[in-house]
Amino acid sequence: MTINYRTVVINGTKIFYRDAGRPDAPTLLLLHGFPTSSHMFRDLIPLLAGHFRLVAPDFPGFGQSDMPDRGAYDYTFANIATTIAGFTEQIGLGKFAMYIFDYGSPVGLRLALMMPDRISAIITQNGNAYEEGLSNGWDPIRAYWKDASQANREALRVFLKPETTTFQYTHGVPDPSVVSPDGRSLDDFYLARPNADEVQLDLFKDYANNVALYPNFQEYFRNYQPPLLAVWGKNDPFFLPAGAEAFKRDIPKAQVKLYDTGHFALETHCREIADDIVPFLENVSQVTGMLAAA
Repeated sequence: MTINYRTVVINGTKIFYRDAGRPDAPTLLLLHGFPTSSHMFRDLIPLLAGHFRLVAPDFPGFGQSDMPDRGAYDYTFANIATTIAGFTEQIGLGKFAMYIFDYGSPVGLRLALMMPDRISAIITQNGNAYEEGLSNGWDPIRAYWKDASQANREALRVFLKPETTTFQYTHGVPDPSVVSPDGRSLDDFYLARPNADEVQLDLFKDYANNVALYPNFQEYFRNYQPPLLAVWGKNDPFFLPAGAEAFKRDIPKAQVKLYDTGHFALETHCREIADDIVPFLENVSQVTGMLAAA
């Protein structure tokens, strides 16, 4: 199994991505979260590449993709989704399933609103779309939404510190010693780049627009009934299990799997999640033919 590391340019912004599996296989688009990158899928890709084509881009401002100046690129989730939509066009993705995590959820669900007929299935790993899924851990960010003062913006810098990255990776994990330090160390490296802090603070502010779109996402679920599998770290301090269970309200056939781990469930339960993904997507393909390759 070979993983290719490629780049494409979308409207002047270089997008880095990982690409594995047969080009003619059904495609799974992997969308990462905060503060990480496509590196979070490093262990999952080899487990799935024998079944599917895996494509994992880094968002603008994250990982190995460009981080344009804030005056040249609007760091909003709507604009990132537009960039990733262009990315799917440029690399020739037709119909594809999505794996959405954390920030990847509002990006991916915006793609679903833009191109509902191209989305064959959704796997959501702690990728929220319901208000009951938001914990009290969001309160400092909610305060910034209500009052975009410099003081409230500065208060959010705590979320960019290495100790907070470590907290995200290890909180809720029964045995933190099984969590490799490599992922969080790489995330801290990216967060320490010049201007990366301001980019992330812009996105914290804009996250309010994701919550405002929850009714639209839920309407999409009701109208299109995409096959959906929620694979959720049940001890996540930011996205609660109630957010996973809520998908069943709009997609009665949604499958929900809860794992005894935290936010970055792939760090501890990658094999288990892969074992749940393969039959889910293969069943989608067999029953509906929705996973036809591009």
